Amino acid sequence: MKLGSVLEDIFGVSGQLMLDALLKGEEVPQQIAQHAQRRAKSRIPEIIKSLEGHQMSDHHRRMINHHLEHMKVLEEYVDKLDREIEEQIQKAGMEEQWKLLQSVPGVQQTSAGIILAEIGPDMTVFPDQRNICSWAGVCPGNNQSAGKSKGNKTAKGNKFVKSALTECAWGAARKKGCFLKDKFWRVKTKSKGKDGPAVVAVAHTLLKLMYNVLTAGEPYLERGVPELDERQKERAIRHHVRRLGKLGVSVGAPRVAKEPNGPQFCGVHAVDTTRKPRKPAKKSSSERTTLRPKTKSRRKPS
Repeated sequence: MKLGSVLEDIFGVSGQLMLDALLKGEEVPQQIAQHAQRRAKSRIPEIIKSLEGHQMSDHHRRMINHHLEHMKVLEEYVDKLDREIEEQIQKAGMEEQWKLLQSVPGVQQTSAGIILAEIGPDMTVFPDQRNICSWAGVCPGNNQSAGKSKGNKTAKGNKFVKSALTECAWGAARKKGCFLKDKFWRVKTKSKGKDGPAVVAVAHTLLKLMYNVLTAGEPYLERGVPELDERQKERAIRHHVRRLGKLGVSVGAPRVAKEPNGPQFCGVHAVDTTRKPRKPAKKSSSERTTLRPKTKSRRKPS
């Protein structure tokens, strides 16, 4: 049985439901696969194929039950530690700052507690945003010599803050309607599909937002995707026209259309250049004959 090779997380919601069904003695793969949730539903045929002919015995069920009970005990310990950490934050008088950090996109209770424990609630110890970003090690590197760049690796900083910001950056990059998601994909495209520079860029922005939130003492308000001005729209149009040209599509000049009682809009006429060009029509004999001036032949002297 290779259920773990089909599901991303065997201990997720879908995996737990399928394990419970197997432990209860269900044998039909089609019935077990029906416990798939959300994105796992698209993999039901693969799940059925992985469960066909499984040989789970009573011994296997007992061992799996032991492991699940052990996991429940560990989860109880984690919950207990989280409650103790929250009590310590309240005793230190940093509950307000802790909640302010959680208003930033992608920041949860655990990450907010780690970051607050490292940077502290008082932002006056850092002169500005650049200083705290450099201290945390999320600033882009600047290794240049003789006008040539020799790498943009980030500097070494606080490893605890850096790791927590990295996790928060992944969460913010997946949040719908957040401008950080657009920034992640924009930087990733410029970095030739690499995730590292994009994650560091989002983490850098998150730390600046945290600095502003703690300095102002007000929760973060989602600003959404910013609207493009005329200059940015022109740049976006030129970029996509170049991209279409590389894909073999020739884009002509925009045509402005006016509605009698509505806003103006422009359309772009695209021509597919992947087709073979038409052969020119053959010229008649009268068109092919042209008068050419007679030139004297130059002979080399003997």
